[in-house]
Amino acid sequence: LLIVFLTLTSAAHAASRVDCGRIESKILARPVPYCAMLPPSYDQDKTRQFPIVYYLHGLGDNEQSLINAGGWNIYDDLLSQKKVSEFLIVTPYGYQSFYINSRDGKLRYEDFFLQEFIPQIEKKYRVKAGRASHGIMGVSMGGFGALHYAFKYPQRFASVSTHMAALMDKLPANVGGTPEGKMMGTIFGNPIDPAYYQANNPLSLARKAPLASLKTMKIYFDCGDHDHYGFNVGTQQLDEVLKSRGVAHESHIYPGGHDMQFVLEHFATSLEWHSKALK
Repeated sequence: LLIVFLTLTSAAHAASRVDCGRIESKILARPVPYCAMLPPSYDQDKTRQFPIVYYLHGLGDNEQSLINAGGWNIYDDLLSQKKVSEFLIVTPYGYQSFYINSRDGKLRYEDFFLQEFIPQIEKKYRVKAGRASHGIMGVSMGGFGALHYAFKYPQRFASVSTHMAALMDKLPANVGGTPEGKMMGTIFGNPIDPAYYQANNPLSLARKAPLASLKTMKIYFDCGDHDHYGFNVGTQQLDEVLKSRGVAHESHIYPGGHDMQFVLEHFATSLEWHSKALK
């Protein structure tokens, strides 16, 4: 096991630590890289258990993308300012999976995440048990994954937040001929199977998820008004679905496009959201 340690230091407070390693997966038949952000008290108090938030990265990124972009530093700064409580943030490498099982069964990422990744991470690190201590967040493709898990397994997560989530109520008719569509074909069927897409689509799941669980979940999502994939439309549709079901949530369309700059501008809001939810 290769473990890389990255320490973020500040004169104002004790250091947080980023611990990167690999989880051996029988389901995927490969080791899956991940990075974990451990708050200062994790090393100071060896008996304390912490809430956890799983962060799902976007297409073309990896488990280190949040570190490289500066997201960890935002979390560290919020901790030093006492604007958030301490919790773990863990990012698995998501490949191009949309964090679900592929239509052909060759890439069973959802099975891996639920049956192997979460249990192994929570065995390795001191994580509080129970829904009340578990949150999930994601960006773009990872936003699709985070909302998919939150709405499909609402008994597992107390909070969810996403930025510019890959939300489309229906796939465009010509999607199969685009580079994105060809990539999606490896997950949703080649040609893309509309029924399989809808079975996994967060918008579809939001329409049928158990109300009792949804109403006790803290839900936040945002998107840029110039998102070049048009995910702002899907964001507005999700807002309408949740409103129609009487599910409390927070949704925003902000100025911006579909890029990491947009994510970083609103990432602190996500962290504060989970901090309040996972008390």
